[in-house]
Amino acid sequence: MATSTRKSTPGYRCTECGWTAVKWVGRCGECQAWGTVVEAGAAPAGPATKATAVTTPATPLPRVDAAAARRTPTGVGELDRVLGGGFVPGAVVLLAGEPGVGKSTLLLDVAARAARDGGTVLYVSGEESAGQIRLRAERIGALEDQVLLAAETDLGAVLAHLDQAAPSLVMIDSIQTIASAQIDGTPGGVGQVREVSSALIQAAKTRGLPMVLVGHVTKDGSVAGPRIVEHLVDVVCQFEGDQHSPLRLLRALKNRFGSVDEVGCFQLVDSGIESVADPSGLFLSHESEPVPGTCPTITLDGKRPLPAEIQALVAPSALSNPRRATSGVDSSRVAMLLAVLHRRVGVALAADDVYVSTVGGARVIEPAADVALALALASARADRPVRAGWAAVGEVALSGAVRPVAATAQRVAEAARLGFTDVVVPARVDAGRLAAGIRLHPVGSVAEAVALAIPGE
Repeated sequence: MATSTRKSTPGYRCTECGWTAVKWVGRCGECQAWGTVVEAGAAPAGPATKATAVTTPATPLPRVDAAAARRTPTGVGELDRVLGGGFVPGAVVLLAGEPGVGKSTLLLDVAARAARDGGTVLYVSGEESAGQIRLRAERIGALEDQVLLAAETDLGAVLAHLDQAAPSLVMIDSIQTIASAQIDGTPGGVGQVREVSSALIQAAKTRGLPMVLVGHVTKDGSVAGPRIVEHLVDVVCQFEGDQHSPLRLLRALKNRFGSVDEVGCFQLVDSGIESVADPSGLFLSHESEPVPGTCPTITLDGKRPLPAEIQALVAPSALSNPRRATSGVDSSRVAMLLAVLHRRVGVALAADDVYVSTVGGARVIEPAADVALALALASARADRPVRAGWAAVGEVALSGAVRPVAATAQRVAEAARLGFTDVVVPARVDAGRLAAGIRLHPVGSVAEAVALAIPGE
């Protein structure tokens, strides 16, 4: 009697996202990464997997205990805003950001707050020595007995610390520095990061323990390492900031327990990092008198309205090709508005150098700031300021028309809260639903907005 043999079909797998293919390709069909598809033995051909005994019976949804997933606030208001209210038991958070942006400082502050509330925090550092972290904790006032520090780079030692300390919160700084002795390769490699992440996530889920993993970022700002780590964790947060500005923004790129439309604002100070519940003071210049070439607007970052002040400077050019320099705004958007102002309003800027910037390092890329940008340019060209207490919201079309934008009512309400008296808005909005106590100026074209907001134009 001949014995049947089970043939093993060769396969190929992407090391970034786990996508499989029957033949080799140069580019992954799932994550579109180049050179990440390698040969891997596929599952042996044979009968389908058979059903096994049920270990945990299915539970009706109304009978599932919701108390096990109740959030624990971190004590940092802006972090709670992004997370959706705090840490969920068993949740794994991946915090990514450039070196020096303040990730470790923020986590050390969160660890100290959790320790003051009676919890035990295990802080595992694979990059810095215990002495370096001690100095930082002393500087920011985070010296707490219940914050247990372990300088480890071995996965087995980290798991042993979890068993010994029985913490209520764990922080791993960073995931790229931890290695497993069971996997070949250097720390930070694809195989090592996948194995370490899987083991730590399993430990967090088994113990119902919230865990924060710090991750590096690549040159283009994306999270470094295999993309499968982002799929495994529950929350992915990005910590952003310019090294020349104290402002730091925290965004949620993925959140299984809440919205990804929130943004947290922080400010680096000598004593550490502080939450900024009202960032208007960082983005507005607060000049005592109106200055030509400036116009405030209200942007929307996720669901959070944020003020921004756009500044423009126009000067005669001695070059055959005048300069166009921008900072914090989209250069292509500026070029389009310069053409619209020249063609539809009669503001000639072709022979002038144009410089456009934002106050406080704000990043304004949405079309809702078009009217404010156009007013700043026209004001700088005429050397006459925009009326005091005015702000502008609206998108400018190539025809010169002002188009409606999303969440106009929310933007106007924020302008009223900040003390603005007048707001230029698109004509096709329901003014009756907007905030009371502030004068609205509906405009249908950018020429009309310039005539209203700049005296003498």
